[in-house]
Amino acid sequence: MRLQPLPPHTLSPELRYVHDEIANVITSSQGPVVMMNAEGALLGPFPAMLHFPQFGIPALTFLKSLDNHASLPKTVREVAILTVGGAFGSRFELYAHEIMAAAFGLSAGIIASLAAGGRPEGLNEQEAIAHDVASVLVKGHVVPASTYHQAVNVLGQNKTGELIFLISGYCLIATVLNGFDMPAPENNG
Repeated sequence: MRLQPLPPHTLSPELRYVHDEIANVITSSQGPVVMMNAEGALLGPFPAMLHFPQFGIPALTFLKSLDNHASLPKTVREVAILTVGGAFGSRFELYAHEIMAAAFGLSAGIIASLAAGGRPEGLNEQEAIAHDVASVLVKGHVVPASTYHQAVNVLGQNKTGELIFLISGYCLIATVLNGFDMPAPENNG
């Protein structure tokens, strides 16, 4: 870990406000995922965002818009996110989204395969195309026309756009997590 979590009492009033807003959102949306330490400092990508607010706050705004305007089914989102996390080997991203994917009903086998960078069997049509699009993008390639058209046929134009932005957002998160070597919480089972 290259950046230490920032206890809330050490933050400026402006950053404390951002910290508290994040804490309120994650407390209601992340369920069993440990996102704060014993001092109340945020974990995962959030220390980097608070250490470098000139970059972190705009990134948070983008990520928040992905959640505020989410229309993809939760399992489809988690398949895409785990595909990104598996490709990047992002420890915190995999930790958090393995838990969330299980909570939304993806099987342990599917989750394990995605986390290992594989293509699991048993995905429904929407989940499968989300995985295919994410797999291409995390390799730095252009989505083939046939894959893009299949995504539009299965998800619709708007949800395909949302999927591409979702994948992009979680590539950003994975890069931040890996760049600062941010671990998953200890004793996470």
